[in-house]
Amino acid sequence: MYQDEDITGVSMRLGLMLIFSLWLALLAGCDSPEPEVGEAVSTFENYQDTGDLSDLRERGYIRLLAPRFDEPSGLPRDGIPSEDYQLQAEAFVRSLNMEPRWVYADDFDQLDELLNAGSADIIVTNYSVTDTRKKTLAFSTPVNSVQEKLVIPAALADTPVSEMETLVISVPAGTAYQETAEKLARRHEHVSVEVMDSNLSDEELVAAVASGELAATIVDSNMLDILLDNQDVSNAAVAGPVVNRKRRIAWAVRKDSAELLDKINQYITSERVITSVDQPELRDWEAIQKKGVLRVITSNNPASYFMWRGELMGFDYELIRHFAKQHRLRVSVKVKESPSAMFEALQAGEGDVIAASMTHTQEREQQGWMFSKRYLEINEQLIGRADDTPLESLENLAGRAVAVSPDSAFLETLTALKQDGLAFDIITVEGVTTEQLIDAVAHGVYDLTMADSHLAAMEATYRDDIAVLYQFEPAKDIAWGLRPEQQTLKAQLDKYISRNYRGLFYNVTFNRYFKEKKTIANHVEYRITAGKEISPFDDLVKDESLKYGLDWRLITSQMYQESRFNPKARSFAGAQGLLQVMPRTGRQFGYSNLTNPQNGVEAGLAYMDWLEQRFPARLDLAEKLYFTLAAYNAGHGHVEDARRLAERIGKDPDKWFGNVEQAMLLLSKPQYARQARYGYVRGSEPVKYVREIKNRYLGYVEALGESS
Repeated sequence: MYQDEDITGVSMRLGLMLIFSLWLALLAGCDSPEPEVGEAVSTFENYQDTGDLSDLRERGYIRLLAPRFDEPSGLPRDGIPSEDYQLQAEAFVRSLNMEPRWVYADDFDQLDELLNAGSADIIVTNYSVTDTRKKTLAFSTPVNSVQEKLVIPAALADTPVSEMETLVISVPAGTAYQETAEKLARRHEHVSVEVMDSNLSDEELVAAVASGELAATIVDSNMLDILLDNQDVSNAAVAGPVVNRKRRIAWAVRKDSAELLDKINQYITSERVITSVDQPELRDWEAIQKKGVLRVITSNNPASYFMWRGELMGFDYELIRHFAKQHRLRVSVKVKESPSAMFEALQAGEGDVIAASMTHTQEREQQGWMFSKRYLEINEQLIGRADDTPLESLENLAGRAVAVSPDSAFLETLTALKQDGLAFDIITVEGVTTEQLIDAVAHGVYDLTMADSHLAAMEATYRDDIAVLYQFEPAKDIAWGLRPEQQTLKAQLDKYISRNYRGLFYNVTFNRYFKEKKTIANHVEYRITAGKEISPFDDLVKDESLKYGLDWRLITSQMYQESRFNPKARSFAGAQGLLQVMPRTGRQFGYSNLTNPQNGVEAGLAYMDWLEQRFPARLDLAEKLYFTLAAYNAGHGHVEDARRLAERIGKDPDKWFGNVEQAMLLLSKPQYARQARYGYVRGSEPVKYVREIKNRYLGYVEALGESS
């Protein structure tokens, strides 16, 4: 009934109303319940205290300080997820028989000020140790360290800094990059430093070098590989020499908190959480335990490892992390995009184990690889369209065509069938995922494809336009991949699988990914008539929406999309309540018990407001709302990835419909996802989310009248 790009007549008036309702947000800011910066938003009343550990013990709390929504600067592809720092800090506090309480700052630059003012006790985030910060703070033993590299034009590749005629290094103000650049300038007369806006991102810095706007910059090495994996950039900019081999990441306390700092250092050392930039190393169990870190090689896809609403997820990731947790190990992730690349990384000692839904095949054993016990039993399946007829036998495959990736185990199965005399065609498609091939079959691009049964089941939780036409026997094993000399690690993994396979944790996790529907059934649209309530929660939504200047009918449309007005609803990702807020998100705004309608709505609107402020003020107000809704669904990072991609492919990064939404769809494809800072996202979900909320909202306005 409603068209997104062709709203005329009443729809034009409704669009103007939407902009007017958004304008109210600018006028209603003083009514916002958003906590002040530095105010604790957990479940306790904050206080000012600058005492050392003995003073803190009297209160029973240690207050941990982090930026609100301390999201990583991208999907962790080569290191330890930043959320592990926070989990480690909570464990430290409890080891002192005290309770952790989180305090959140809206501005990263205010962390030291808040700590020294007594609003918190320990800064716990990806916090660099710099000479400037050491003047006002005391730092713990490092919990991590990263390298910094020079980014230079491709024409200067392989040129040492000492041999460059002149070099101007541009860096954001107040960052660790600035300190490194200034040290470099003091060592070399021909090097100078240009200090720029502190808000410039790593991606903007690299793009500016590639375009010639900047002569050089400095970026963390773990982000640089991602940012340079882009043909437009890599042809013009390259990674230069390492300019800081060990930039330390540590916790920070007040300078006079000597007793607290001593306890922190003892804990960090005893828990073996000290890490450094990992050099390739062939390790077995003893070396892994000594380091305290399990290096996991995986793939960025919906079954293994991805980010959704700021949370790291994936069946393989959750299972191997559960194993690591039982052995008090942290997980460091190394992302590779294909089975061959994963095995190469394992052989090179870049990781300790492959956890990526890897099929245990005879061919891979013959190549010298070792596998754990199976943690998943799957069957290969032929996938066709929902209206296709199931194959009674493989003889019915004659005359048909099956599309598969040449790097998959499916090619081995199909090749054996052809050698047995079956007359069908094999179409090899480079650089595609199972998800993409299933989607292509559903849309008639290919006749058939193959999928492992668990991945086919996962797709079936999102869609109903595909069908399993044939299942191959016998079943195959999914296992963790190892080098043949890692016998002790294999024994530990096998022991874990024996204890946990089909146990409670395993079953709950398996069902979340492969059985539970990811969307709530919507067979009949929620109908309303003039003078009637839209939902049982209209009064609540009206009151809370007004605080943020949002149209309550829009939020009600969003609520229907999220929960179908069921306050007890829970998503596969763990979101809860009427507006499906993630528990951690709720806590960051001071809300728990999100299935309580009042709490769920207040937390959801606070999060909407926070997301809206993350987008540039120059955006058209209606467009800003579309971006905010998309970010609410998928996460702010994925939307920013889509905006950057939209600009790269010639679309308008400031418009959603027909522009950024098209880029969002591309982020489920490996060639685009691996260049995106936040990696893979099932782009069809936020696209559908924004479109349906908008159309339903327009329907509500039309039914209720513009004065409602």
